[in-house]
Amino acid sequence: MEYLIEVKNLTKRFGGLVAVDNVSMGVKEGEVVGLLGDNGAGKSTLIKMISGVYKPDGGKIFFEGKEVKIDSPIKALSIAIETLYQDLALAENLNVYSNIFLGREKLRKVLKFINVLDNNYMHDESKKVLKRLEIEVPSLRNRISTLSGGQRQAVAISRSIYWNAKLLIMDEPTAALGVTEQKKVLGLIRLLRSQGIGIIVISHQLYDVFSVSDRLVILRRGEKVAERNVKETNPDEVVSLIVGAEKVAQRSD
Repeated sequence: MEYLIEVKNLTKRFGGLVAVDNVSMGVKEGEVVGLLGDNGAGKSTLIKMISGVYKPDGGKIFFEGKEVKIDSPIKALSIAIETLYQDLALAENLNVYSNIFLGREKLRKVLKFINVLDNNYMHDESKKVLKRLEIEVPSLRNRISTLSGGQRQAVAISRSIYWNAKLLIMDEPTAALGVTEQKKVLGLIRLLRSQGIGIIVISHQLYDVFSVSDRLVILRRGEKVAERNVKETNPDEVVSLIVGAEKVAQRSD
């Protein structure tokens, strides 16, 4: 199976600093790839190139087998790449369905020429996607500010899936969540994988990454130092690769 997304030799420099140095990786449909590395390893810079925040200084990006130029977040969205950062980009003063349609609100005409929000349509469509993802919230009319951290994460994921995301990039999806809510988010990631969504997960929580990922890509100081199938490695080896333990890092992939 060919990759849903593949990056080849992506490079990004900030002045004299090479933040990402000739990194290549790919993600297939229905596959979860964990992107790991210590602070400053280049993980955030890499996903920001994929999501259109940064323009690469070198390398190529292929989506569904075709080379693409992702020069803005809007371009990434247009080809079905959605990125969920830690802040989730939710409007706390708006309700659940308004957040799912945030920036893409459905309008209807009154008196044939006045545009108003079609709240019933957005409510019903949001209810459908929440049901598809087996997500429960007290009410779709509740403000985001009243929801728990896990529920907010679920709403952000629902928004991406409603707008037909094919690749979902998740930055620390279980950060600051309790154990119960972590399990719910991890279960949601598995469900998305079963529905054919390609997923990149960035996390410092190795247990979480191992529990949902198929493959792991490890970065250190801007370079890709290893790629492992989850079933063929263990947390100790991955930690050694992250910190640069020489004997493990020299192992051939």
